[in-house]
Amino acid sequence: MASITRCLRAARPAAFSAVARASVSRTIGVRAFSVTAANAIKRYTKEHEWIDISADKKTGVLGISEYAAKQLGDIVYVELPEEGKEVAAGDAVGAVESVKSAADINAPVSCKITQVNLLLEEKPGTINQVAEDDSHGGGWIAKVQLTEEGLKDFEKMMDVTAYEEFTAEEGDH
Repeated sequence: MASITRCLRAARPAAFSAVARASVSRTIGVRAFSVTAANAIKRYTKEHEWIDISADKKTGVLGISEYAAKQLGDIVYVELPEEGKEVAAGDAVGAVESVKSAADINAPVSCKITQVNLLLEEKPGTINQVAEDDSHGGGWIAKVQLTEEGLKDFEKMMDVTAYEEFTAEEGDH
């Protein structure tokens, strides 16, 4: 079977060479981007909540960790926080129920709830699939606006490495 390129060359050699010249001319002088990972600004609590804050440290997205989702089992219901509500670190903002148990969702930092993930009302199991995904179809719980106190709370939280060590120790017990 002939390749697509050979078929194009045989059918319209002039057209193919024009396409080839155009693609070469577009790539000349293009500067490659460096592919370095952005510094993730994600932290975790000992109660297994996470928050991923923006680079300007004014807004963030929060949810429960993948570890917590695994421990809970199949999540069947999510009680979402109230939009516009101001909360302090550690305040209960919602809850998750699974076939095994139920657990509160606590605010990891002092903040104001600006948006909730309504997808979880219809598909609570999304948390089991993508608990720490803050995209449109992810399992995040709420988007928040941080307060000055919230930034101080954030600095006290565990980074990814510390959280992995914490959950490894917890799993040993």
